[in-house]
Amino acid sequence: MAQTIIDVATYILERTGTVTTMKLQKLAFYSQAQHLAQYGSSLFPEDFEAWRGGPVAPELYALHRGMFLIRPGELVSGDSSALTDAERALIDSVCSALGDMTGAELSERTHLESPWLNAREGLAPSDPSNAVITQEAMRSYYQEHPVLA
Repeated sequence: MAQTIIDVATYILERTGTVTTMKLQKLAFYSQAQHLAQYGSSLFPEDFEAWRGGPVAPELYALHRGMFLIRPGELVSGDSSALTDAERALIDSVCSALGDMTGAELSERTHLESPWLNAREGLAPSDPSNAVITQEAMRSYYQEHPVLA
């Protein structure tokens, strides 16, 4: 398992270059989802919350709060060397499959999927939420509805 979501996000930035913070959050989310579905275990221990704009990991958000774009090297606490070759390959496959989508398009995709929808059950689209999207909900949904179709 990668040490933290920050290590994964650092690798995503090294691979993709500058992206919006929304896109970074969603690529990290789908990397976690793919790992859970493929291996039955988490890529990193941090959870995502069902925010209005889609899944957000608060630990990652705390490092890019107030930023629209984030560049490689700006997550100074991240260490991509903490990832195994298999973890890098999985993240590469997610970034290859979804990397052409914008952060808004990735957010729209999450809004159609059960893990985010169920965590926000009963909330209006504009309501704030810090409800956790459980890793079990992600694993079971993405095993049935693969990230990489």
